[in-house]
Amino acid sequence: MKAPFALAAGLALLVSTAIPSSAGDGVIRGDLSPKDLARVRAVTKPTGDFSKAEPFEIRQGGAGTSRHGVSRDAFSQFAPNITFAEEQDFKLGNALFTKLWVSSPSSTQASDGLGPLFNARSCQSCHVKDGRGHPPEGARDATSMFLRLARAPATLEERSKLERLEVMSLPDPVYGGQLQDQAVPGLSAEGRMVITYDERAVTLAGGETVMLRKPTYSVADLAYGPLDPTTTFSPRIANPMIGLGLIEAIAEEDILARADPDDHDGDGISGKAARARDHRTGEIKLGRFGWKAQNASVRDQSANAFAGDIGISTPDDPRSFGDCTPAQVQCLASATGVQARLGDTEAPDPVLDLVTFYAKSLAPPARRDVDDANVLRGKKLFYDSGCTACHTPKFVTSRKADNQAQAFQLIWPYSDFLLHDMGEDLADGQAVGDATGTEWRTPPLWGIGLTKTVNGHTFFLHDGRARSLTEAILWHGGEAKAARNAFAAANPEDRKALITFLESL
Repeated sequence: MKAPFALAAGLALLVSTAIPSSAGDGVIRGDLSPKDLARVRAVTKPTGDFSKAEPFEIRQGGAGTSRHGVSRDAFSQFAPNITFAEEQDFKLGNALFTKLWVSSPSSTQASDGLGPLFNARSCQSCHVKDGRGHPPEGARDATSMFLRLARAPATLEERSKLERLEVMSLPDPVYGGQLQDQAVPGLSAEGRMVITYDERAVTLAGGETVMLRKPTYSVADLAYGPLDPTTTFSPRIANPMIGLGLIEAIAEEDILARADPDDHDGDGISGKAARARDHRTGEIKLGRFGWKAQNASVRDQSANAFAGDIGISTPDDPRSFGDCTPAQVQCLASATGVQARLGDTEAPDPVLDLVTFYAKSLAPPARRDVDDANVLRGKKLFYDSGCTACHTPKFVTSRKADNQAQAFQLIWPYSDFLLHDMGEDLADGQAVGDATGTEWRTPPLWGIGLTKTVNGHTFFLHDGRARSLTEAILWHGGEAKAARNAFAAANPEDRKALITFLESL
């Protein structure tokens, strides 16, 4: 096993720096000695010097930063500090991630079991080039975007299940937890998502006008009767896959230290930690993954996607009929891809192990132009506007990470991984676990500047409504309204510099 990234060389210069007065000062990480804790606090202190790049800033993923360079494959590289043996597991995981599943019965018995109802035939279909999804418009289809379905509790028992996090939300009684717009031969798809947009103009300082489009969602061609009257729609585009293992390796104490659900410090930011139940152990853990931080681990996120998006069962989520409900009798009567000689699920061990390892080992790309004057100017505005109140620039991961490749790394994800109220304009009205209908997890920003290169588009936010980074910022409301207003009030040159900074991530 290769040794983790040695922080000592750069940290030695920073140890004498005063420990910041932050929410994390009173938190004692169980993985660090007092000396290490002082070093970590020093190196993660927010900068006040925007005349030059910070030490190690170019290496967004620490020693796990990809050196591949700018190309369509920028998000598809393995972390360079995994072992040679682990490179084989990464490549096997990649093969399974890109694998197209087929309907049952099939002569390709290791690949059948698709659906019967589904949204995609492979993981890669949604996470194209391991990157960001998009809304269905122009020549683009709806494969990398779908509607989550959830309804209000109808009984005290259902309400209790939600409160105990036995379930994160309640599915529609007929259509389940998400609308599936594809089906195996002989079966009808559930329906299709319909999006309409209303445009509105926003005028910024200096006279610039930006058009924002507000989406409205509905469904058409429902094949199995009406939805429950209380069912809500939450549109979701696929998130980028980079750096997931590093996010999982962030010490829980460091994320919890930034939570301030009652806004005791009066700064208008009340980040809330999400709780999620580990699907293997039943233990309540910190939610970190998904738009509403509804999953605690990359493995849980992967197992849910196999069953919910593709209809493939795994040992962690053995739903061989995917998201089919008891009301969908023909779906439940369809053939499955379970092969007794291979196991009791369609993707038996080690499929989920390998896909999870692949997902945890995808490397964040190196920063570009970190010393560029406009990038530094934009970085200062990003800090001065209050963006870092939610988009926390950096962490040092735990020494006790599952894989030493992710242990004790200085990383720059630009997220606090907490839930924040983003205002009514971005609300989906759907509660998921601890997240309310107006709350979303702060998405990490690393790699955001390569979206156009990797995925050929610049659609942002949970539903892709924003067609540019500028539009994405202007949609911020709720706790982020002050930062949004600061951006709108800045002079045009500063706004352009801030976007240039984001494009360097």
